Amino acid sequence: MTNTVFTMNILVPILTLGALGLIFGIGLAVASKRLSIQIDSRFERVYGLLPGANCGACGSAGCFGFAQMLLSGKAEVSACRVSEEGVREQIAKLLGKSVEKKVRRVAVLHCNGGIKVKDRFLYRGIEDCIAANLVLGGEKCCVYGCLGFGTCAKVCPFGAIKMSDEGIPQVDRDKCRACNKCVLICPKKLFTLIPITHNIFVACNSHDAGKDTKAVCPVGCIACKLCEKACPVDAIHVIDNLAVVDYNKCTSCGECVKVCPMKTIRVRE
Repeated sequence: MTNTVFTMNILVPILTLGALGLIFGIGLAVASKRLSIQIDSRFERVYGLLPGANCGACGSAGCFGFAQMLLSGKAEVSACRVSEEGVREQIAKLLGKSVEKKVRRVAVLHCNGGIKVKDRFLYRGIEDCIAANLVLGGEKCCVYGCLGFGTCAKVCPFGAIKMSDEGIPQVDRDKCRACNKCVLICPKKLFTLIPITHNIFVACNSHDAGKDTKAVCPVGCIACKLCEKACPVDAIHVIDNLAVVDYNKCTSCGECVKVCPMKTIRVRE
């Protein structure tokens, strides 16, 4: 009798645990099928083709999120501006889509002042353009010009911007992927993205009267309009005391560069 009771005391817990294990196992098996996330087999291939810069130019937080948006149909392949055209075509082929061909763009800086521009006070603070701009618009006499602390170079994920000896950023057109980060970070709004097929740009952002610009910067636009007269295709006009190039018309002939007395209109290197 004693042995029987002892045996039952052992068997009941074992059988109970075994039954619970079986029930939980079946439950987990069912849940794994019903709650499993279906991963598109194309995801790794698409993600592997993306540049991995996580620059955010596409509107996503990074390349991982952009790959998910592509597969779900919430984004177009052309939204990734930093990928090479051949890569975009490969991704489009994987997704069974067509991709719109676009002219590649690169960043240019609309300033050539740097150390040539006089300072109106001595700035001793955080060496960051955004911080310096908060102090009366920066120490430079030209309130439109580059502050020279290289914040744009620090945020560029492709190493396409370097600070020159003259205290202004220089863009490497071969490395630039038009991610737009320099455009967004610059407190003076000195960067724009222009077609790589065009080499002419205006290295100034001042809207002051010509005499006022000349008083503080030896290479600023003085709104003389000689460029307007020289342009054979009517592609450049002085608007609000600043020469502006219409890249839909510009042929990069260089006539405006030749006549500019301040050497403000430049040929991109």
